[in-house]
Amino acid sequence: MTLDFVQLPMRLYAMDAWVKDTAVLVDEDGLRTTLRAAADAGSATVLAEEFYVFANGAVTGVLLLAQSHLSIHTWPELLMANVDLLSYGDVDGDAVMNTVSEALHAERTSVSCVLRGLR
Repeated sequence: MTLDFVQLPMRLYAMDAWVKDTAVLVDEDGLRTTLRAAADAGSATVLAEEFYVFANGAVTGVLLLAQSHLSIHTWPELLMANVDLLSYGDVDGDAVMNTVSEALHAERTSVSCVLRGLR
């Protein structure tokens, strides 16, 4: 017996975003709104979320998606945020990353995309 698998495009996007204003990196509600807007822009379905604020104001936030996950961790002392999107199917990862970059008013970004799950 052989199993036939449908090959869905699975991608891991990773973005480092450097910002000018620390305030955007410590705004938990703003970051929640940003991730939800980004998921919406990429046509992802949000199932749940969890956010945590550290003593220095840094924020880690994760959206559990029907298509995997979207996360952010901010580094106010470095004026930087790390954003990861693991997705499959029709999620538009470029739209997700662009939405986050614009919302953070990023001065500079570095984005990579790795195809996952290929045989």
